[in-house]
Amino acid sequence: MEDLKKFFIDGKWIIPNSTNIFPVIDPSNEKIFAEIILGNEKDVEAAVYAAKKAFNIFSSFSKGDRLKLLENLLSVMEKRFEDLAKSMTKEMGAPIKFSRNSQADSGIGHLKGFIESLKKQSEREVISNGDILVREPIGVCALITPWNWPINQITLKVIPALAVGCTCILKPSEHTPLSAKIFSEIIEEAGYPPGVFNLINGDGPTVGTLLSKHKDVDMVSFTGSTRAGVLVSKNAADSVKRVTLELGGKSPNLVFSDCNLEERVNESVLECFSNSGQSCDAPTRLIVERKCYNEVLKIAENAAKNQKVDDPHKDGDHIGPLFDQIQFDRVQNMIQLGINEGAKLLIGGLGKPDGFDKGWYVKPTIFYDVHNKMQIAREEIFGPVLVIIPFEDEKEAIEIANDTPYGLASYLQTGDTERAERVASKLRAGSVHINGGSLNYGSPFGGYKQSGNGREGGDLGLEDFQEFKTLHF
Repeated sequence: MEDLKKFFIDGKWIIPNSTNIFPVIDPSNEKIFAEIILGNEKDVEAAVYAAKKAFNIFSSFSKGDRLKLLENLLSVMEKRFEDLAKSMTKEMGAPIKFSRNSQADSGIGHLKGFIESLKKQSEREVISNGDILVREPIGVCALITPWNWPINQITLKVIPALAVGCTCILKPSEHTPLSAKIFSEIIEEAGYPPGVFNLINGDGPTVGTLLSKHKDVDMVSFTGSTRAGVLVSKNAADSVKRVTLELGGKSPNLVFSDCNLEERVNESVLECFSNSGQSCDAPTRLIVERKCYNEVLKIAENAAKNQKVDDPHKDGDHIGPLFDQIQFDRVQNMIQLGINEGAKLLIGGLGKPDGFDKGWYVKPTIFYDVHNKMQIAREEIFGPVLVIIPFEDEKEAIEIANDTPYGLASYLQTGDTERAERVASKLRAGSVHINGGSLNYGSPFGGYKQSGNGREGGDLGLEDFQEFKTLHF
């Protein structure tokens, strides 16, 4: 069994005060492969105290010193790349090829993006009226990350905090502690001073709440469900600390008949199923122009038939299991709900794929003749489940796309450049992916409406961890 029971606090691997054991399960075979300790109030106090003490020193590090530490971090992370990839395959079921090409790669990519952003950022500048603007680190940061993109979200929070001179306490998902431990070892080897980075395992109701409420925490950055994000905001309100949130999504994908249907629909289906559908910005609502609707159904069905499901430890382009039993049951319940609501099954459905008795595997599933008032079109399912909704004209397509409490991402498939610009300007979402365009490392990521506030990545990702002071001479 993996040894994951220690916390990293004040530069040391320590035995926690808590004795509350939590099992960590391989989702591909349902076997326990490690145990962690879920922290308590004394563990939180120790981590916050260490971070507060370290901030007094680390906040005065020069930009050059912080850049040198980030370069060290990059070197060590590249050395531990394969360890990170294998850890996420084991703990959350990401197929090893996907773990390498997307999950672990995101850590390297975001780190490089932040290094470039920090290099060009001015810490002190004269503004248009002659006053001086100074950027300073906000202070002690509590960073709460999810299980579905473990290293992606850790780096999007920890790296900018350290880059600008903050200190932090990381609470990763209790379901994905292995990658977080490896990341902590990378931080340690890179040479960061004691207390600048601290790792504490725990659940949301206990450790997450204690961190969000803590008077000595200056900022909370949270990624997870909208429901949990609301609770974090309420917990943080009494101390008026800054809160940034990256929450749920139900992203629309608009398909116009003038695009390359075969290419764009195939890629759209695979994008929805990627990471077993466990991405908050997945294009889960395929909104299709009526004149090409039947053709799109045929292409989508064929794409889903070709989507293989297999053991994540095997090499290949297949998708793996969902990350745990609770999520498997939720996805099954949502598929049943879609059937009850009268949506038509194009492919997939209830149960596990043939040959998978163990592991939380789900059939890639597509519903069609869906309308936007159905729950399967409005609620985040977080599995390989796509709904297809027809539209008559551009105006209706935009109305359906925006008819959601979320606004994390939108997708748009069209061969008309003017239409692409016109429609994109009316979509209420933090990013619009046009004809397969992807978000590059160093660009800001975040949502409108109930998908959160603040931005992660690049220049804006640094500024989320900074205060702005003006000097008046």
